[in-house]
Amino acid sequence: MGSFLALEYRLFDWKIFLLTALTAIFLQILSNLANDYGDAIHGADSADRVGPKRGLQNGEITLPQMRNAIILCAVLAFGAGITLLYNAVSGSGFIIFLVLGLLCIAGAIMYTMGKKPYGYSGFGDVSVFLFFGIVGVAGTFYLHTHGFKAGILLPASALGFLSAGVLNINNMRDISTDAATGKKTIVVRIGLAQAKKYHLALIVMAFLFISIYTDAHYTCVYQLLYLITAPVFFMHLKGIMKEESSGMDKYLKQLSLTTLLLVITFGLGIILQNNV
Repeated sequence: MGSFLALEYRLFDWKIFLLTALTAIFLQILSNLANDYGDAIHGADSADRVGPKRGLQNGEITLPQMRNAIILCAVLAFGAGITLLYNAVSGSGFIIFLVLGLLCIAGAIMYTMGKKPYGYSGFGDVSVFLFFGIVGVAGTFYLHTHGFKAGILLPASALGFLSAGVLNINNMRDISTDAATGKKTIVVRIGLAQAKKYHLALIVMAFLFISIYTDAHYTCVYQLLYLITAPVFFMHLKGIMKEESSGMDKYLKQLSLTTLLLVITFGLGIILQNNV
């Protein structure tokens, strides 16, 4: 999304796009491995876990092996990030983005790891909104353009809302085991019925923010291509509203892929707009 927004201002750089994508991939893998490790340590990944089985949970991977994998991914994410910054910014900008990058790595690790993981206190949604939305989109836009536009906070927030939606599905699925192990996610705190309403609000807010941005920058009909995802989001919400917690897992991939489709169609609209 950040790269497509840079393209809208005709300041897209392929090298920056590839390096930001590589860095994001390493951070995502790091986050998943750290989450696996932290949940195993704190007992959230018990035999009663509803979702897909994990390596530590099954005994296929040992704790030392997982720690080594986490360290390796942290090093790879840091290396990719440093390479990105070296090619994108200099001076004070390098320092600022270096600090942001280190915060991203720390955020990925400390979600479920450590003595006081913030994911166990209900702050996971805020973290996902900030890192997968505001920091990821606005940061990528800046690395391309060396500038900032307040309007990009709208699509950045939309991606944050949808990313929080993915986490919310995960937490709705795991509500029973999380409650039993003291993992006080938002879902555990408000209950499944309210979590479904919260999920509806996240999806609606995402679409609203994208629509406001599009309306403010509208020049041609191609920019409305993202609206083809609306029926898919509607069917997603319809399914969520009548699903029990044990059946939530299938909606994780559905929302992730629909979010990707939203970004691609939004970006395709920008590409076509630039060629009109």
